[in-house]
Amino acid sequence: MRRVHVALIALLGLVPVIAGAQGLRDRLQGMREASRQERPVAVPAGGTAIRNIAYGDDPAQRFDLYLPAGAKDAPVVFYVHGGGWANGDKTNPGVANKLAYWLPKGYAVASANYRMVPAAMPLEQARDIARAVARLQRGAREWTLDPRRVVLMGHSAGAHLVALLGADPRLLADAGAVRPLGVVSLDSGALDVPALMGQRRVPKLYQDAFGADPAYWRSASPQQQLTRNALPMLLVCASERRFPTSPCDEARKFARQAEALRVPMAVQPEPLDHGEINKTLGLPSDYTGRVGAWIDRLSGMR
Repeated sequence: MRRVHVALIALLGLVPVIAGAQGLRDRLQGMREASRQERPVAVPAGGTAIRNIAYGDDPAQRFDLYLPAGAKDAPVVFYVHGGGWANGDKTNPGVANKLAYWLPKGYAVASANYRMVPAAMPLEQARDIARAVARLQRGAREWTLDPRRVVLMGHSAGAHLVALLGADPRLLADAGAVRPLGVVSLDSGALDVPALMGQRRVPKLYQDAFGADPAYWRSASPQQQLTRNALPMLLVCASERRFPTSPCDEARKFARQAEALRVPMAVQPEPLDHGEINKTLGLPSDYTGRVGAWIDRLSGMR
C-alpha cells in the first residue's frame, strides 16, 4: 500500500509539469495562428497600398505592394516573411518600419505570402516567390515601377527562400522573372541545408520543412545550388545565435564559396537577436544605414 501512495504522490507531482507543458504548447499554437493573420500596416504619408495582388490560384499566392508618393520608375524592395516555412504573413511586424524607411527614399516595397508547409515544401515555396516577382514585373508599367531594379529581401525562412533564388536564378527565369539586382538575407539558419540536417539536435520545424531525403536537402540548399550566375548578396546574421547552427558561420562559409565563383557577397554580423534583425530594420540605426547603402548602390539611388 505504501508503494501505491508513493506512486500516487509522484503522479500528482507531475500534474503541474504536464499542465505547464500543455499550456506552453497551447500558447505556442496560439502564437503560430496569430502570425498567419493579416493585420493593419501603417503606410507613410503620400504612400499607396495595393493589397492582395494575385500571382496564382491559391489564396496564399498573394502579395501587397506599397508605392511611394509620385512613384516613377521606382526600384523595388521585394520582402519575404519568415515563420519556419509554416507560419507568418505578409503583414507581420517589421513591414511598417521598412515602409517608413524605403518609401520616402523613392522605393516601392512588396511583401509576399506563399503557400506553407505541408501544402508546399521549401523548394516549391521558392518557386512561389519567383512567380510573385514575375507578376510584379509584368505589372511594372501600371504601377510605375522599374522591373529591372528589384532587390529581394527575406527574413528567417524567407531569407532561405530568397538566398535559394539568388544562388541559382534559373528558378526566377523559369517563372518568367527578369533577373533581380541582388538579395538581402536576414538571418537565415538554412544556407547549408545538408549540414543543418546533419546536426545532432535538429528542431522539428526544420524536420517538417526538409524531411529526411538528403537529395531534397541539396536541391533546397543555397550552398549546394550556388552557381557562377548567382545574384550579389548581403548576408545579415545575428552574431550571438548558435543553435542549431551559427548563422554567421554559415554566412561566412557561403561567402567563401561565392568568392571562389567570383560572385559578390558580403556578410554583415549584427549584435541583435533573430527577431530584432527583422523588426528593427528600417528604424534609424547604423544597421539600417548599412543595409540601405548596400541596396542604394545596387539600385543606383545614391
